[in-house]
Amino acid sequence: MLQIKKTVQNKTAILSPAGRLDTLTAPEMEEAIREATATCAALILDLSELEYISSAGLRVLLAAQKALSVRGKMTVRRANETVSEIFEVTGFTDILNIEK
Repeated sequence: MLQIKKTVQNKTAILSPAGRLDTLTAPEMEEAIREATATCAALILDLSELEYISSAGLRVLLAAQKALSVRGKMTVRRANETVSEIFEVTGFTDILNIEK
């Protein structure tokens, strides 16, 4: 299960997913990102409550990063140790703009 809190501050969309981002919930996250970036060029993903991310979730983040690199900016914040380790192992630390 995935819950996504959405807020907008100064034309920056902030999405805070809580739970698991996997094959079942990736479409929900993809839609939330699409909706948020329809009106905002900057996106912050606060991953402090994200427990797990699968390859399907990584694919969603990669697609968002590619789309926003053309017309805005995406920042990933506050990933926990488990998610951070997945980013490191997969090389996503070199792809995503990650803040602690």
